[in-house]
This record gives sequence, structure tokens and C-alpha cells, in this order.
Amino acid sequence: MSKFQFPTAFTILFALIVLVAAATWIVPAGQYDRVENEALGRAVPVPGTYHTVEGDPQGVVDVFMAPIRGLYDPDTNQANAIDVAVFVLVIGGFLMVVTRTGAIDAGIGKVMVALKGQERWMIPILMAFFAAGGTIYGMAEESLAFYALIIPVMMRAGYDTVTGVAIIMLGAGIGTLGSTINPFATVIAANAAGIPFTDGIFARVIILVLGWLACVIWVMRYAEKVKADPSKSLVYDMKADNEAHFFKGTAARTDDEDKGTEFTLTHKIVLTIFVLSFALLIYGVSVLGWWMGEMSALFLAAAILVGVVARMGEHEFVDTFIDGARDLLGVALIIGVARGIVVVMDAGKITDTILYWSEQAVSGLGTTAFINVMFWLEVALSFFVPSSSGLAVLTMPIMAPLADFSSVSRDAVVTAYQSANGLVNLINPTFAVVMGGLAIGRVSYDRWLRFTWPLLVILAVLITVVLSVSV
Repeated sequence: MSKFQFPTAFTILFALIVLVAAATWIVPAGQYDRVENEALGRAVPVPGTYHTVEGDPQGVVDVFMAPIRGLYDPDTNQANAIDVAVFVLVIGGFLMVVTRTGAIDAGIGKVMVALKGQERWMIPILMAFFAAGGTIYGMAEESLAFYALIIPVMMRAGYDTVTGVAIIMLGAGIGTLGSTINPFATVIAANAAGIPFTDGIFARVIILVLGWLACVIWVMRYAEKVKADPSKSLVYDMKADNEAHFFKGTAARTDDEDKGTEFTLTHKIVLTIFVLSFALLIYGVSVLGWWMGEMSALFLAAAILVGVVARMGEHEFVDTFIDGARDLLGVALIIGVARGIVVVMDAGKITDTILYWSEQAVSGLGTTAFINVMFWLEVALSFFVPSSSGLAVLTMPIMAPLADFSSVSRDAVVTAYQSANGLVNLINPTFAVVMGGLAIGRVSYDRWLRFTWPLLVILAVLITVVLSVSV
């Protein structure tokens, strides 16, 4: 009898597309009237205007078109997730070019020697860095660029791929969960709710700090357990395969080999370009308003510059870049399939109906009940609308005014929304960043759930307490 194997990310996501398509035959179609909000630069739903409309149940053809429409709309040629997919492919090419120079291997060796015996402190430092990106500007898709850098470092330190994935995904995720000035979550939601984004910031800072501390303790505890006994790793059965993949066919180096690694001038220049590329990425996104197009162009230019510095021939450079893109092709396709779920919901006209049901569920509740029911409704909605800005524009114009009738401040509703969205997006299978990150880290979805579920309970309790006290 064959042993049961948990389905791949592709199968899980396609099954969700089928389920959502089936729901469009059952859930009544409906819509809110929408008006253009100049502050947000997009149309928002108007409270009290929900009405049923003629449905558009999604059939077999729509199901198979969903992953394609997840990448781009073939009817209008409007991009959906194609820009993110292209970014992932370019990142793959860039990383392979840098790896081929030997600079990363030599650099990691020097870092391991310098941190000998103190490797565990990389975890809180890196998680603080990613949390800062999350709380300041909502680091999400751009975090995919860091996996191929962080994971080999963690593995060479004696940890595993789950540790590397957790540092990035939980780090950036808890920052977004506890957003303070994130323009793609807090600011948009506050504007849609009609309040200054600084209202309620104290509660969000508490969630951010305590949530970050809980995540750091959780990851460090797991990492030290794996280092002491590698068989405790959730991916122990993949240890050899992961070392071959992330070390490009070489075994993990010994301390003596690290000490003897030659760190040439070319390696130093390549790593300088490498670090500056990521620094420019963060600056461009947070200050210059860059998005996927500009970020892709940045890493394409950086790859070419590295090739020139390393004196790669034209044929070697192109072959190397294509090899790297090929390694992340599966990740790029997963992103399109994940976006296809939202495409089916919107095409079937059931998104607003689910929002209307949520509106009815919180009407007339007392303060504590209202804010906690609101939180769990936003949790449910986040599975269908993983985008923080999309969920804010969809729900805040409807939910925020309801707070007035329950004597709850609107800033508490904003905090409930962003906390719920951030919590769900630590594991959300419809969120391309989760499925993409797990695919790069070679961590299956079921093992990620096993790793995170107790932490999710802890964070949910923390958020519930802070929300209840705040009202």
C-alpha cells in the first residue's frame, strides 16, 4: 500500500479554483454601487447599496482559463500577476549568475567563520530587518528575492530550509500584521475609513513588538532543536536533496574549508553589487514608487554587471541566466494559479455578496463582540482577497461606518482588518508570496502548516486581547 503524499501547491490551488467556481453556482451574485475615491485613486463600495445582479456561474472553461487570467486578462490584455512572475524569473537568473561566480559561497564561508558559535543571533537580526520592511511599506512580493540568499546561510549555520523560510516569511509577515505606516495597508485602510492613519497606532505597535518577539522565540527554538539534532527537522528526509540544490551540487562545507575559502577581489566586487542591488530595491520601492517592472529591470542590469565584472563570456552568461530562470519557473507558474482564485470569484460576482453577509453579521453587536467578530470576518475574507490594499478598499468603506453604531472607534476596525489580513497571509494558499516562498524554499505546504499552527494560535490570542482592551 503506497504511503499518502500531501498534494503539491499546484494541486491545492487548482482544487481551490474548482471549489470557488462551484460556489458561483450556489452563492447569489450581487454588487455594491461604487464611487471613485480621489484619495485612494480607485472606486470603493458604497454602504447600503448592495443589490443582487444576474449571476455568471463559472464553468469548466473558466476553471482552466483561471490560471491564465491570473497572469493576465486575455480579453483586455491587462496584467494581473504576470509582472510578479517575470520578476521571479529575472531574480532566478540574477541569483544564478552571482552564484556561478563563487562569490556567495566564499562570502558565506567568511560569515560562518566570523559568527562561529553565535549563528543564532542572525535570526532576530534578520527578522527585525524583514519586520521593518513589513511595517514600513508592506514588504511582500519583493521578499521572494531574499530566499535564495538567506536559506543557504541558515543551512551552512546548521539549520534547515524551514528556518530560512520562516525568517523571511514570518519576519515580513509579522511586520505587515503590525503595520504602523504601511501605505498599502494602514494608510489605505485609514483613508477608506475616513480617519488619520496615526489613530490607533499604539495598539498596532504593541501587536508588532509582541508578535515579533513571539515569532523570533518560535523560530530560534525550532532552529536550535534542529541544530542539536538534525533528525528533528521537518524536512530531514530532504536534507541531501536540499544541500545539493542550494549548494549547487556541493556538500555543506566544513569549518576548515570555510577558513580556507579564497575571497578574491572579484568576489568582493560581485558581493558589493549584490548587496547594493537589494539596498536599491528597498529604496526604490519605499521612496521612488517602484514596482515589479522597475525591480525586474534593476536585477537584469545587476546580472549583466556581475557578468562583466566576473569576465563571463556572452554564451556563458546567457546560459547561466536562463538556467537560473528555469529553476524558478515553477514559482512563477504558482503565482498565476494562486491569482486565478480571485479571478474566478470576481468573475462569478460573489465577492460583494460575501462582504454583504459579513456586514449583516456584525450589525447591532456590542463593543467587544463587534471588534472580535469583525476580526474573524476579516480573517475569512482574507483567504479570498489576500491583497492588503484590495481588502482595505473592499471592506473598510462598508465595515468602518458600522463601528459607529456599536460605539467602537474606527481605528480599531482598521487594526482588526490589518491584523487579520497579516495573520492569514502567513499561511494563505491564495497568497502568491506564501506559495512562491515555500516553493523556492522547497518546503511543502503541509509541513509549513505543522510548523506555524501553534504560533498562529498564539498570535490570534495576542490580537484578540489587544483589540478587546482597545475598545
